[in-house]
Amino acid sequence: MSLRQRISDDMKNAMRAKDAARLGAIRLLLAAMKQREVDERIELDDAAVVAIVEKLLKQRRDSFSQYQAAARQDLADQEAFEIEVLSAYMPQPMSAEEVAALIAQAVSETGAASARDMGRVMAWLKPKLAGRADMNGVSGLVKNALG
Repeated sequence: MSLRQRISDDMKNAMRAKDAARLGAIRLLLAAMKQREVDERIELDDAAVVAIVEKLLKQRRDSFSQYQAAARQDLADQEAFEIEVLSAYMPQPMSAEEVAALIAQAVSETGAASARDMGRVMAWLKPKLAGRADMNGVSGLVKNALG
């Protein structure tokens, strides 16, 4: 089952269960997906849906921290719930060992020798790690590997 179909099924289940909070979070995701499809005139695949979910999660995490700082616990709780709902659509994260092995493979396959080659290595890694690892952390590991 595609990720898009799973999200649609979850929306229908939330409607049947009259779970307004979950339904709102799922509709938010579906609206973002539809917007991208209309804007770019494309049909989204699972990788594109994961990218949208990542973007929405980042927005929710930023809002959550701002609401916490402003002592608005009611809004922070809402953002935390949406983070929980959206996180269910992300693929399983990779372990540190798997990421390190993939970085080593990327360095050898791209022929990277110095920090100047970091762009090539990151371009090679990005599609393989999309949604499965924090790319900022991976960037630091690649920088260390290229020394």
